[in-house]
Amino acid sequence: MDTQVLIVGAGPTGLTLAVDLGRRGVRATVIEQKDAPQFLPKMERCNARTMEIYRRMGIAERVRAAGLPAHWPMDVFIVRSLVEPPLLHLPYPSVADAKAQIAATNDGTLPLEPYQLVSQYTLEPLLKSIAEELPSVTVRYGCEFLSFTQDAGSVTATVKSGGKTSEIEARYLVGCDGGASVVRKQLGIALQGEGNILQLRQALYRCDDLFARIPIGKGRHYHVADDRATQLIVQDSTRHFTLHSIVDSDADMAVMFERTVGMPVDYEMMYVGEWKQNLLLADSYGRRRVFLAGDAAHLVIPTGGLGMNSGVGDAVDLSWKLAAVLQGWGGPGLLPSYQIERRQVGERNVAASRYATLGRRKWRAAYRPNIRDHTPEGAATRADLVRIADVEQRKSNEMIGAELGYRYVGSPLIASEPGEGPEHDFREYVPTTWPGARLPHVWLRDGSAMQDRIGYGFGYTLLRLAGTQVDTNALQRAFSGIGAPLQALDIPDQAPRDIYGHDLLLLRPDLHVVWRGNDAPLEPEKLAALAMGH
Repeated sequence: MDTQVLIVGAGPTGLTLAVDLGRRGVRATVIEQKDAPQFLPKMERCNARTMEIYRRMGIAERVRAAGLPAHWPMDVFIVRSLVEPPLLHLPYPSVADAKAQIAATNDGTLPLEPYQLVSQYTLEPLLKSIAEELPSVTVRYGCEFLSFTQDAGSVTATVKSGGKTSEIEARYLVGCDGGASVVRKQLGIALQGEGNILQLRQALYRCDDLFARIPIGKGRHYHVADDRATQLIVQDSTRHFTLHSIVDSDADMAVMFERTVGMPVDYEMMYVGEWKQNLLLADSYGRRRVFLAGDAAHLVIPTGGLGMNSGVGDAVDLSWKLAAVLQGWGGPGLLPSYQIERRQVGERNVAASRYATLGRRKWRAAYRPNIRDHTPEGAATRADLVRIADVEQRKSNEMIGAELGYRYVGSPLIASEPGEGPEHDFREYVPTTWPGARLPHVWLRDGSAMQDRIGYGFGYTLLRLAGTQVDTNALQRAFSGIGAPLQALDIPDQAPRDIYGHDLLLLRPDLHVVWRGNDAPLEPEKLAALAMGH
């Protein structure tokens, strides 16, 4: 066996999967058709949940050091150009401000980590270097995936590198190879939803002094109020800018950049390409020993920032399950649960992206050609657009409910409770320990965070809160009997008990709640087996 897990595609999803598997001692190989990470305008923000995940993996500070400084603004502007008074300015807390708010709040409503502004052309090489530091991970660029076969015990991939064709044998294969996934196509899995909704051009510019010269205020996104869906994004170097617009030619992109900037600047247009807006979800997230993750499984419009960040969620859900099965304690239902859990999140995130996109379309529809006119009619157009945008644009930038509030409904690994459970809300997050939910962040009395106290120990955790004297030895013996790692943590602090609402919580390796109660489970062996897919 050449490797235990073969990962096709070295984007953020594939590399996050490789790092997490490597941290768990799994032998993983990543293959990537490109010769090296590319300098292309793609994602530009790791959201709060992704940064929590990276904190648990021990790499959050390296991601922050690579991205924009903590004081940098993430404000959103709706403009006519960068030199005219903005029509609307939506301020958002910087990372530094968000960290201060998190430090001062202990009611479970906030994440442990705020977002981080970092572009994919920065994040991808960083994740590659981290993966290459791990002894059990191999990263191969310039290696094209061609096809695979699978049987009851392995997957064999045919690849091409340096003009030569060879085979790689693995126990499992994961397609992280993007929206045009070759792995998905060979599996015969279709995408459903809305495809090719809108076609735009995007271009990447280098302009060293532009950001310092913007007179209307420093931000991250500048949406131009026009009929071409024009948007300017400041990338994490602050010397590079991405422009999206509906224009007829590459040359028009230079004209649009100059029109948006509105003042003389020296710039280089480094790249121009076309992209299509899609809201698509794969019918299945894999078959047998082959899985899909990231854009190979779901395609969203960047509104809401749920694309790459959803892929990171896929990676960590799949990673611990692969490790558990490869280490011998994961049951036969563990890997099939990946699709049950993550496809519902993909479906909700596609819906959240649609919700945000419709909001943006709504305020853009208020554009009229007289928006610059110094007339009563022009003033009325501006006022109407601003009124609508002040409501609708926020749908793209305020997605904390989708980021933190997702839970795994109907998962065979989660103990059910009577009732429907909390509603899913894209924009608002209400902390909950309803089984299937992410454990809310809580500060402990000594200043540490509950997530950090639990640690990255690769196994399950039984939280015993507020001095409970309940005898949980039977549950601990049940886990030991299956050979699964379980730590029991006694947390005497009252704050977690108040927020979590129960004396006992059983958590998975990804810190999602399996079970909660105030008394020991009546059937501990059954609960342990359920949690591990037996």
